Amino acid sequence: MSIQKHNKNHDDIIVSKELTIINKLGLHARAASKLALLCQKFSAQITLSLEEKEADANSIMAIMLLAGGQGKNVTVTAQGTDAPAALEAISQLIEAKFDEDE
Repeated sequence: MSIQKHNKNHDDIIVSKELTIINKLGLHARAASKLALLCQKFSAQITLSLEEKEADANSIMAIMLLAGGQGKNVTVTAQGTDAPAALEAISQLIEAKFDEDE
């Protein structure tokens, strides 16, 4: 995880981490929904980047349009006071294969 602090204002905490999509179906509708609902619990601004595409992590459709298949690397960036907690929760969800059986 990379952590950057621009100044003493905690709103400027920015964290990012590259994660590999490991579930069999990738960022399909159910996985995108779980990810977006999780991100909406945090006040941090969260974006996902895959190759040259970027998505607002609060949007199911935007996440699906990334076309993040199994084995793809996604960079998650969060900015705000709860950015580290948001990034940790997202990491756990992806590493748990979105709680899917396969």
